[in-house]
Formats: sequence, structure tokens, C-alpha cells
Amino acid sequence: MENKNQKLTDELISKTGRREFLLRSAAVAGGAILLSSLPVHLFAEITKADDPRLVTETIKYAGASGPITAYLARPKGKKKYPAIVVIHENKGLQPHIKDVTRRFALEGFVALAPDALSSLGGTPEKPEEATPMFQKLDVEVTKKDLAAAVAYLKTNPQTTGKVGCTGFSWGGAMTNQLAVNLPDLNAAVPYYGSQPKAEDVAKIKAPMLIQYAGTDERINKGIPEFEAALKNAKIDYQIYMYEGAQHAFNNDSNPERYNKEAADLAWGRTVDFFKEKLK
Repeated sequence: MENKNQKLTDELISKTGRREFLLRSAAVAGGAILLSSLPVHLFAEITKADDPRLVTETIKYAGASGPITAYLARPKGKKKYPAIVVIHENKGLQPHIKDVTRRFALEGFVALAPDALSSLGGTPEKPEEATPMFQKLDVEVTKKDLAAAVAYLKTNPQTTGKVGCTGFSWGGAMTNQLAVNLPDLNAAVPYYGSQPKAEDVAKIKAPMLIQYAGTDERINKGIPEFEAALKNAKIDYQIYMYEGAQHAFNNDSNPERYNKEAADLAWGRTVDFFKEKLK
């Protein structure tokens, strides 16, 4: 019965489209109750993996801990584009993050999403199995692994050499750390990430667009000290607060937290910011 139901679901999706199917189903069955019961993979794709406008591939680059697996997406053709490193949440390199990477490629960027769990065998298939793996990572080595992604894109012949970084939750915190540690980073957009130490903020050279969720008490308590340090260091920064949105509001594979209005607004600001700062 389960296989038959899955087949019927897949047929409906192929006819109506993934997003339209979810919206229609939610309207009939009571919104969040139905959405929370559907498989995560149904939510994780806005841009198809085989989009004919894009080139996508899994690559490896040299990191401090060894070879780092990463998902790369870029527009087709020989033109050079600015680049963006996309850093995942503490669920690892999930389909949602690959989808975000493709979305950046459609906006005219070479986008690279490293798998920070590469040294531990890579992101497991089940997201819940990934989270405890982060406790095994050496934070300083991981920063270097992610910094190496910036270096990889800086010298990639398909890029202009201008590189920005964005990340979500754990990846937002890592984006802040790359901004602190990489003076040649050209732009940074952390989403609801924990802040760097105030005494390290003066090391930041990249312009920053910083996005927070209104109900994210744990992360938001660090904002006043962070902003004071940004002002004191005369960093080029913008902070946006999305009132009513939860931590991880951008993750459309998590229906309990996803906030479409906030996510769309934040995405538009992110793309505009990168286009301005990486031109």
C-alpha cells in the first residue's frame, strides 16, 4: 500500500508541480498537519537538479582535513561569474542546500556548497544522523576547510575572482567566522548565525548583510554586542530582523519553521547584496 501511495503522489507531482501539489494538498487537509507528515524531500527543490540552464557537479577541493566534497552549480556557457560559498546547517549537505546553490547559479553566480562532514565520511542520508557528527568536528580545522572553498573559487577559471559567502544557522555562524578570518572575502550574508567574539569583529573587511529571525531568542541575545562592535570598527553592514519568523525560516524543507514571506524577502535582499558587492 505504501508503494502504491507513493506512486500516486509522484504522479500527481509530475502533473501539477511540486509546489502546487503541496499547496493544494495543504489547503484540503489542514495546512501544517499535512505538511509535517510528508517526506522531507518533497519540499527540498525549487530549482530542479537537471535544470538545462545550469551545469551542476560534485567536486573535491583540498581542505585542511583532507579532500572536501562539495556541490557546485553555475550557469551554462563560458562566461565568468562572481562566486558564492553556501554553508549548510547542522544537518549537513542536504538537498535543500543543493537547491539553494542552484538558485544562486540561476542568479548569475558560480555557487559552491561544501560538505563540512567530509572528513567524517560525508553527510549521511538521514539528517538526524548528521547532527551528532558536528560534535566530532575540530572547529578550527573546519574553519580552514571552509576557508579553502573561498580560495578554490578565487582561483577557479570560471569565476571573476570575487567571492562572497552565505550560510544558515550553523552555516551562518561559520559565515561570520570566515568574515573574521578572511580579509579577502568580498561579501558575507549570515542567516541567524551565532556571532563572533566582539574583540574579533574589527578583523572583518567584507561588507555584511546579517539576517535574523524575530523569535530566535538564543541567537538574538548576541546582536547588541555584535552590532556595537561592527559600529566601533566602522564595518559596512546591514542587519535585518524578520518579525514573527523562527530560526531556520529560510529552510523550505522544514515546514514547521519555514516562513515563505520572510524567506522570499531575505532571498531578494541577499541576491541584490551579492550582485552589488561582487560586481
